[in-house]
Amino acid sequence: MFAHRVKSFVWQMKESSIWLLVLASVAFCSTSNAIQSPFESSAGLEPKTKIDELVFANLEKLQLEPSNLCSDAVFLRRAFLDVIGTLPTSQEANAFLRNRNPQKRSLLIDQLLEREEFADFWTMKWSDLLRVKAEFPINLWPNAAQAYHRWIRTSIKENKPYDKFVRELLTSSGSNFRTPQVNFYRALPSRDAQGIAQAVALTFMGARAEKWPREQLAGMGELFSQVGYKSTAEWKEEIIFFEPRGTNSSELSPKFTFPNGVAGSVPAERDPREVFADWLINKNNPWFARSFVNRAWSWFLGRGIVHEPDDLRADNPPSNPALLALLETEFVASHYDIKQFFRLILNSKTYQLSSIPKSDDTRSEIHFAHYPLRRLDAEVLIDALNQITGTTEKYSSSIPEPFTFIPEDQRSISLPDGSISSSFLELFGRPSRDTGLESERDNQITAGQRLHLLNSTHIQQKIEQSGFVRNATQSKGKAREMINEVYLAVLSRYPTEQELNIALDQSGKQKRETAVDLIWALVNSAEFLYRH
Repeated sequence: MFAHRVKSFVWQMKESSIWLLVLASVAFCSTSNAIQSPFESSAGLEPKTKIDELVFANLEKLQLEPSNLCSDAVFLRRAFLDVIGTLPTSQEANAFLRNRNPQKRSLLIDQLLEREEFADFWTMKWSDLLRVKAEFPINLWPNAAQAYHRWIRTSIKENKPYDKFVRELLTSSGSNFRTPQVNFYRALPSRDAQGIAQAVALTFMGARAEKWPREQLAGMGELFSQVGYKSTAEWKEEIIFFEPRGTNSSELSPKFTFPNGVAGSVPAERDPREVFADWLINKNNPWFARSFVNRAWSWFLGRGIVHEPDDLRADNPPSNPALLALLETEFVASHYDIKQFFRLILNSKTYQLSSIPKSDDTRSEIHFAHYPLRRLDAEVLIDALNQITGTTEKYSSSIPEPFTFIPEDQRSISLPDGSISSSFLELFGRPSRDTGLESERDNQITAGQRLHLLNSTHIQQKIEQSGFVRNATQSKGKAREMINEVYLAVLSRYPTEQELNIALDQSGKQKRETAVDLIWALVNSAEFLYRH
């Protein structure tokens, strides 16, 4: 039945109302009449923060015009997806859109930063970078992976300062079951000193140390040459510890070189990891704050001020040096408060620009003249589909072991282990968590993904089981109310008059069929599939 609907839709109904509905729902990609569209606001573009002053001044210098501000509906959806990886419910969307408080955007940001989903979503992001994965090739094993995930989530929920978070990861010793943060050293692709140094540089300095001169990498590697690993009698437990060198006097004071070229030595009784951590988190360090703020900026604005966000090097300059310097200063001044730093970006007009560019100039994206279109992350997309339809997803590990039971109502963004997956997550580009690189996540739309959304029994069954469809079958309410509710649930906005009229034209048939077709059309639209 569903396959027949697709064939009919594509080949026989190109002029039908449903086809026009899909086109209308993606019109934001190319609309030129922006102020009348549901995607932009007519509010002024006067700079609101120091971020805006630097971005807008740079755009003026480059003769690039920034986009208009996004509408309330777009901001609501964008903030939910970017901050907590979750769609607003129809009730939340309706309440926000009807709220007349001029400060409602700032208030929403504050509320989202305190939601439980904030900890889930950002734990997922850090789990990608820290390789939280039980099975091959990382092999943390399920109980250690879950303990590690729990520690990361607790740190984020408590808003642990970033310098403290990193120092604990770098300097802790103990059992990987009982001191979860030591799993940082177990989750590395290489356990030799230079392999550890490369992973540390990538994760906390945003640098790809394999491109450094050999002497520079070897000098940093000396700081991790005394990390020891020891098995225990408990199944798959491992102790990570500081393993001092022998009694030879030349070994008591190992010589090393910091990445900035400064040489030094470590007393025999001192763990070199502590020496490195002290150097790394120093407020004057040229890499630490810069790498984090550049990475965080890319999470919210689609690309780093230095691009790629984990490729900081002298011959890869920032697109806006003054902006990067400002963000570093603000982050250090906040004592590495992650939520406060996020709040700074989210409240800027730069972040709240529309995704509709004013020109085709390729520099617009590089210099943040508009918000970038980005397909939803695999985990966010399946959670959104489940939320809209009131259904659940089944997850499993490729090599089932103890501690891998996943409750039926588990949300994908809160999965504690990269080995626990589903065919949908694999198809839609969830990262394998093998490298710690940002580019490991693939959010490019593919033909296979399109076909799955258009014509799979997986999506069909979710839509058929949707509460909207059941209610449409049983309810005697007006079609207009159902259409408004579906739009709020799927796109976080009310339909335009044109869209409403198109949908109402279809409501002459059975309400159930109308609900199924409407949900199907909207979840296959670019407006739903992309952050915008």
